[in-house]
Amino acid sequence: MLSKNPPFALRWRANTLFILTTVAVGLFTDLFLYGLVVPVLPFMLKERINLSDDKVQSYVSALLAAYAGASVIFSIPIGIIADKTNARRTPFLCGLAALLAATLMLGFGQNISMLVVARILQGTSAAVVWTVGMAMVLDTVGPKHLGKVVGTIFSFISIGELAAPVLGGVLYSKMGYAGVFGLGSALLAVDFILRILVIEKKVAAKYDSSLQTADSARESEAGERETDRNGAGSEEEALLPKTEDEDHRLPEGQNRLIRTLPILACLSDPRLLVALLLAFVQAFLLATFDATIPTEAQTLFAFDSLQAGLLFIALDVPYLLLGPLAGWAVDRYGTKPASMFGFGYLVPALILLRLPTDHVTPGRTENIVLYCGLLALNGVGLAVIGSPSIVEASDVVRKYDQANPGLFGENGPYAQLYGFNSLVFSAGLSIGPVVSGALRDSVGYANMNNVVAALSALTALLSLLYVGGRPKWTRRSR
Repeated sequence: MLSKNPPFALRWRANTLFILTTVAVGLFTDLFLYGLVVPVLPFMLKERINLSDDKVQSYVSALLAAYAGASVIFSIPIGIIADKTNARRTPFLCGLAALLAATLMLGFGQNISMLVVARILQGTSAAVVWTVGMAMVLDTVGPKHLGKVVGTIFSFISIGELAAPVLGGVLYSKMGYAGVFGLGSALLAVDFILRILVIEKKVAAKYDSSLQTADSARESEAGERETDRNGAGSEEEALLPKTEDEDHRLPEGQNRLIRTLPILACLSDPRLLVALLLAFVQAFLLATFDATIPTEAQTLFAFDSLQAGLLFIALDVPYLLLGPLAGWAVDRYGTKPASMFGFGYLVPALILLRLPTDHVTPGRTENIVLYCGLLALNGVGLAVIGSPSIVEASDVVRKYDQANPGLFGENGPYAQLYGFNSLVFSAGLSIGPVVSGALRDSVGYANMNNVVAALSALTALLSLLYVGGRPKWTRRSR
């Protein structure tokens, strides 16, 4: 039934593609503005703050840590707020306001305190866009298509991750701060327009019931249960939903902390813990590449910052092209095969990165080509591991949500879940550069990659044991 006064252009503003585009642009803007500013920070500190050269590196590290720290601290509270609000668009807009304030402060800040506050606001905005944005994606497409959509979105935003540092350096060298922050402001304007216009499915359904998504996380499970009750093909099939409910049912009378943050009750499930571990290791790997490719390129090939930035094209192009296909495979075949194959594949791919360091090719040009080829091989693995974590975690929490009616509230625990996902992902981004940088300095680039490969192998093993449920051969017969 249609309400008397629906919002202007309701149908296209609540269109699935428009909602997903808005979220994708929000994530893109967050990563792009983060990367755009990074190559400019050392110059800002020297020219505006008048820091000496020996202090620049420590202050750059502190500013990077302020961003990651804010993302870690605010992800969970933002998830709680988002799950308790009637519409997710409100916190989504608040996150954009924080990003706008951060960009203005970075553009005009004349002291270190203002720059630190700006980076904290940037990190807070990142927590909002990743927590609320991913919850909006699940609300819009449901669990059945989550892998494909997440893989496509991650492929799109990888363009921003790729282009931002290069563009930041070029714009600063050609146009100064005006060019850098002018581009950032233009992108923020586009993001602002989209976030103002977007209307969530559940809000649109109040005006036009035909716009209600029929595949939400809760309705999808309810529909499957109804099908089982009305047309179960065998006695065994009819018993499966009941067994699953019992496995995920929580005791009555939970304490106040669980009632406030009910997602904590799910953390005893090893599937959810391993799903969050996948997100951490994924971020750790991305941060390791970000931290070590430029320095290794400078050591091996005497590359400048622009040439080192261009090396990321070899890493990110496979990610861009294969991300949607990898996400479709997760939806079609499940999270276990993708996570096992992705992290297992990365083990030899990471170890092979030692070849350019060992100078196995006769000339410099051949060594550069070899390094680019090996980075591309690693990009394939990064594409495969892009979506299993979110899909797996969403599936586990969906089962708890269905087995415990009323515990998680009207909107479910999904924003809280993505808050935890944002927290562990930000932790991976923070710890990755520190650990990989220390390993590179102490044991060399080749051995550093051996250690990271071992971490990937351990993650592949845990994926085999826990992701998508334990293998049949490890289960006790009942």
